[in-house]
Amino acid sequence: MKGPCERLGENEDQREEAIAPAGCFAGVPEADKDSEADSDSDLETEDIHGLREPIRDALHLGSCQAYGIVPTIYFLNQGCAPELKLRHRGLGPQGAWALASMLISNPYIKRLDLQDNGLCVAGAEALAYVLSKNSSICDVDLSENQIGVAGAQALCAALKVNQAVQKIQLAGNSLEEKAAQYLAELLLVHTGLKSLDVSYNQLNDQAGETLGPALAENTGLTELNISWNHLRGPGAIVFARGLEANIFLKVLDISFNGFGDSGASAVGEALKANNVLEELNMSNNRISATGARHLGLGLWVNQTLRILVSCRC
Repeated sequence: MKGPCERLGENEDQREEAIAPAGCFAGVPEADKDSEADSDSDLETEDIHGLREPIRDALHLGSCQAYGIVPTIYFLNQGCAPELKLRHRGLGPQGAWALASMLISNPYIKRLDLQDNGLCVAGAEALAYVLSKNSSICDVDLSENQIGVAGAQALCAALKVNQAVQKIQLAGNSLEEKAAQYLAELLLVHTGLKSLDVSYNQLNDQAGETLGPALAENTGLTELNISWNHLRGPGAIVFARGLEANIFLKVLDISFNGFGDSGASAVGEALKANNVLEELNMSNNRISATGARHLGLGLWVNQTLRILVSCRC
């Protein structure tokens, strides 16, 4: 019996057949476009009142039938709302592919929240396909979905192609050292990404060594949450050096990582040079009085930091 996160067995033809009708969502059928060219204003007015909803619902129902899943009533009732929030619905990989046909050409949804749905790698690939095509979605929450390294690879590849997404949350997805390489590549090319959450994963010291240089070169990110990982030792130091060179980041959460005294000292040095960061959370990082003193030396010089959380070091 297949586990809940095994890749789907259906072939690409089935996926394409289920997703292909999405082109109809962009407006009226192709055969009618020329004959109704003079009625653009009327179509726009009708669109505001829901011309596309029946088409969208038909696509969703057809996709659900193709993948053998129960249609999502909440989605069918959502109309033209800018947010699609389907947390804890047990969609699974097949549910993600069923949603893909509608999401690809949907011009309304700006925020997509699929937290805790057991999407796994195949579901992440479905959403990656959507994000490579859709230029309206700018805020994505895929936390707690067990997407793993392969899922992160697919998503990062899609976001490098279509840079409309400004915020993405990937907390609690079993992202390990190898995922850091894909995240680093994303940070180097996606200048429109403003907020990234990779908390509650397994990013280790080697991941810190990979992400540090990318953070130094990034020219867009303003908020980063990498708490509850395993950045420590040399990785914590290299990551802190990336912070020293960064000139855009305003909010950084590195709590619960085990930076230790050496990491705290490196952060202190970074704060001497960094003149942009405004909020820093580095609580619960195994920092002794020695590390706290070095951190304080950086704070003495820094002119921009407004909020520092460092309790229970």
